[in-house]
Amino acid sequence: MAQMMKRWQLSSFGTENLHLADVPLPEPGHNELLVKVSAVSLNYRDKLVLEGKLLPDLPEMPFTPVSDMAGVVVAAGPGVTRFRSGDRVTGNFWTQWLDGDAPEDMVRHGRSLGGPLPGMLAEYVILHEDVAVASPKSLSDEEVSTLPVAALTAWFALMETGNLRKGQRVLVQGTGGVALAGLQLARALGAEVIVISRSEEKLQRAKALGASSLINTRQTPEWSSRAAELSGGHGFDHILELIGGNNLRQSADALAPGGRIAQIGFLRGSEMILPAVSLMLKRAVIQGITVGHRRALEDLCQAVDHHQIKPVIDKIYDFSDALAAFTHLERGPFGKIVIRIG
Repeated sequence: MAQMMKRWQLSSFGTENLHLADVPLPEPGHNELLVKVSAVSLNYRDKLVLEGKLLPDLPEMPFTPVSDMAGVVVAAGPGVTRFRSGDRVTGNFWTQWLDGDAPEDMVRHGRSLGGPLPGMLAEYVILHEDVAVASPKSLSDEEVSTLPVAALTAWFALMETGNLRKGQRVLVQGTGGVALAGLQLARALGAEVIVISRSEEKLQRAKALGASSLINTRQTPEWSSRAAELSGGHGFDHILELIGGNNLRQSADALAPGGRIAQIGFLRGSEMILPAVSLMLKRAVIQGITVGHRRALEDLCQAVDHHQIKPVIDKIYDFSDALAAFTHLERGPFGKIVIRIG
């Protein structure tokens, strides 16, 4: 009789259709790893996948969601050379993007973990050895699980494409997983960081993480003028654009000459509204960011160990409480929501 395990899966789209099921334990094939999952973390993307609002090609049911994970290799299939049993690993979101230019099929979401490929919200998962990345030694598995999407997105925006330098100015929007990872990474690398948010309580928590200045956008909706003052009139070299829509107009106003806007989020709408003239005069760069490749995740993991960066986790839920974790995600966490599995 086959060994069994538990996993969360959808019978059809909608969070109300997510349920815990008993399924056979998978066996690793050629160049594959069987990983005992210790923890997963949730991203806003996971919510959109659950609701059937993100993927152009919907996966077959039953479907297991969630992209981020950390765990331990418990078995290796034939031909595996990169890892062995007992190794702590995480998984690269874009399974086919290892380095260099992105594969063309990523435009249609490609082969990404947690949709369209099966996700990580299970006691055990199969990973191709090329997708696995060694976990940072300085972090717990709960902390490691926050890195592959949110932290790598911030790293890819600031370092891989942005070439962040010590002394530059960074503006971060909000206090979710990408925003706080951006704050922590930028501070560790010697940049000055300003955080904007509608929550004064969350702003004060961001200050404790190293933000040099804060802007409460509930009190100052036209935040770009205040940002200009806080930058001494110079503007910002990097802006992590996590709101989208007409917020880009203010990001463009707050940008320094030659600065970069990393377009990451679209909470206010997927259509961008931009002032052409100021962007032209500032010679601005707008860079679309969609997580990153495996080599960048490996670089991030090394940087996390080197700088002793501890990811911000709002709350850790038990495996049986996955639905409550998604409810918390809907409310807007400070940092990351984690589900502990093993």
